[in-house]
Amino acid sequence: MSGDLIVPGVGDPWPADPEAARAVQERLAGRVRPEALEADAVSVVAGLDVTYAVDEERLVAAAVVMTADTLEVVETSVVTARPRFPYVPGLFAFRELPPLLEAVDRLRVRPDVYVCDGYGLAHPRRFGLACHLGVLLDRPALGVAKSAFVGRTEAPAAQRGAWSELREGEEVLGRALRTREGVKPVYVSVGHRVDLEGATRLVLRLTPRYRLPEPIRRADQLSRGVLAGRTASSG
Repeated sequence: MSGDLIVPGVGDPWPADPEAARAVQERLAGRVRPEALEADAVSVVAGLDVTYAVDEERLVAAAVVMTADTLEVVETSVVTARPRFPYVPGLFAFRELPPLLEAVDRLRVRPDVYVCDGYGLAHPRRFGLACHLGVLLDRPALGVAKSAFVGRTEAPAAQRGAWSELREGEEVLGRALRTREGVKPVYVSVGHRVDLEGATRLVLRLTPRYRLPEPIRRADQLSRGVLAGRTASSG
């Protein structure tokens, strides 16, 4: 590992094995900095997602920048790559961050917040992909997942906007948030430079119709389209 800050393309930045990767997460977890996020003041957001080929030999990382008010697509960026790290639960950032960071670097518009398909503090070492990305960029980031990875929670009430705490012992790791009435919740956690209340409010702003935040949903559609050859790739 060449230094704490992991920047693709500089030396040999990514650890080669799971043990070294876990050590990186444990070392960088202390850099996560929660800050109050005024969700209503957010203007532009970027949704990030990665789709894998069936054989896992190819992936497409997508970044979709949208306005928070109208959910209009402002800019997109996609990168096609080969996974360079094994499939290990809790270490997906080491497979997905290199192409995601490249996709983000190609954007001309700088979003106010990055919304990641994955976890933030709701992670065994409190350093999921949203934390890792946020710390490396030193930008506000949050994670939204379709299922809980760690911790326990009670089912929130059925109405949209209801939530329950995701906990491990006495520690609050995130929230199970109902974004559509009667539909399974999503799991929101802090990545970097956001707080859980602000992250929850922003996710609700970004989910006026579907279960998932629109920027993540669009990034998923874009990456799947590129992988299937329906959409041109930028890399």
